Amino acid sequence: MLRMSRERFEDAVRTVLDGLPEDLARAIENVAVTVEEEPTRDDLIAVGLDPESDSLFGLYQGIALPEREVSHYSALPDRIVIYRLPLLEACTSRLELLREIEDTVIHELGHYFGLPEEELP
Repeated sequence: MLRMSRERFEDAVRTVLDGLPEDLARAIENVAVTVEEEPTRDDLIAVGLDPESDSLFGLYQGIALPEREVSHYSALPDRIVIYRLPLLEACTSRLELLREIEDTVIHELGHYFGLPEEELP
């Protein structure tokens, strides 16, 4: 398990976001990326995971682009939540953590773009 303060973890998330390919970053609108300590029981159940044995690194909350009905969508920002404690528990180095955060962000952005789960990285 990797130990890291919340501030340093949030810096790691920012590093990953800053490193997204330019064309991908430009395609993202009205999405907030936040850090929470861990998913709630309801979060796990909502995505079909067992709260007693499963974990979750990230979660997309919003309406995927293809499902939006109007071209000028105006609502609260969609949200990608990155869960700090499960990621720290799964990683043993900062490099591994950065890779996992990047994989998680890309996966959740896939949901934003409307990709089905089986097509996500």
